Amino acid sequence: MRSTTSSIPPVRRRAFLGAAAGVTAAGFLTACSGGTKVGAGENDTGDAPAFGGGEYDGPEVTLEYWNGFTGGDGPHMKAMLAAFNEKYAGRITVKNTTRRWEDLYPAMPTAISAGKGPDVAVIHNDQIATFAVRGTLIPLDDVVSALKLTESDFIPAVWQAGVYEGKRYSVPLDVHCLADYWNVRHLTRAGLEKAPTDREGYENALKELKSAGVSQPFWMPNKWPAHLMFMSLLWQFGGELYDEEGTKALWGSDAGEEALAWMTEQIRKGYSPGQVAQDAQYNAFKNDKVSFTWDGIWQINDLKSTAGKIKWDMASIPTIGSTPAVWSASHNFVLTSQAGRDKNKVQAAKFFIDYMSERSTEWARAGMIPARNSVRAEAGVARLPQTQLAKDVDVFRFLPALPGLGDVQSKALELAVQKAVLGQQPPAEALSDGVKTADKILAENKQKYAK
Repeated sequence: MRSTTSSIPPVRRRAFLGAAAGVTAAGFLTACSGGTKVGAGENDTGDAPAFGGGEYDGPEVTLEYWNGFTGGDGPHMKAMLAAFNEKYAGRITVKNTTRRWEDLYPAMPTAISAGKGPDVAVIHNDQIATFAVRGTLIPLDDVVSALKLTESDFIPAVWQAGVYEGKRYSVPLDVHCLADYWNVRHLTRAGLEKAPTDREGYENALKELKSAGVSQPFWMPNKWPAHLMFMSLLWQFGGELYDEEGTKALWGSDAGEEALAWMTEQIRKGYSPGQVAQDAQYNAFKNDKVSFTWDGIWQINDLKSTAGKIKWDMASIPTIGSTPAVWSASHNFVLTSQAGRDKNKVQAAKFFIDYMSERSTEWARAGMIPARNSVRAEAGVARLPQTQLAKDVDVFRFLPALPGLGDVQSKALELAVQKAVLGQQPPAEALSDGVKTADKILAENKQKYAK
């Protein structure tokens, strides 16, 4: 998965998805996490020291910090790091290593086991369970307790996404989600001031745009971000992805069929070509050919480069079903078992995580929605276009915390969506076949990641 930011080409996002799916048990530390202990075996140093908050008062320490911010978000993260290192010079030095997500995730477990990995890192929420179950991460319950952080300080869904098996393994930095982008001139031509927010209005808008001369106003992708669109619609129609035990895929339900049928309907009605090449829908939007496109908020800064070519605006994706909902993800700070071998690194890393989370105003300029309520409330942040999407935080939906979920998503759900959108199978048939594959992988994961 590429960094979910504005200026990174979509090909990096696709590469990450494959890499995330390929991070298997063989590549992870085989030790399991036990309470606040670090990984067992050669990495076992006993209980990690508790975090008491306040200022770091230990000896001078250097922290290795890994992240995947290789695109337009990178300079913003580096600015935050520079400010931290300047303020705490002589006490804590944070050394930054930036790698592509598709390289970072497979490399982390082996590097941590060898003592050559990160002490603190940023990972996506859908990776937390997989890393946690293999003892690669140290719980952060003492951090949130000492700082008196609660769900009320954050967007609730992203706060909950950092918990696995009753323990907190992350502190969220941001939320990023899909958004509905539209071509202002196209809508004006069709007599529309802005994008409609409900199914009837949206479908009527597509009809009016076609009548106004935009032959195919809403291109439907069969790959990225088609599966994110499908999940958003699934939740809107009242469906769920997986059961609570993580043993059954539920997206082959009536809600799933309704969601996928709506996607294929856009092709049947002539609003989209039948076979949209990878990234073609976004490139067509940037080149004034498409009226609507659903894509991530990480595209905001990239679209700013189109000034003079197109005039665009954005809002939450429309509610096609009965309940507003949108696929969302999050970058999260985590503490690794490598840091757990040194009590001073543990303390410094926990202090660093809190500092970066609380002072994430700069990160909002990278196109992200700050996870912390206090940051989103700042005047300069509240005015940013992506922050407007967080007016109703209940719409954000996240993938469940299931170890090895990347395999299920890429090898089952994404393929089912692709086959239906390409017309290779009817939606119901594609979903049925996909669920069978998903259930098989889920069963294998139960064994693979068993404690």
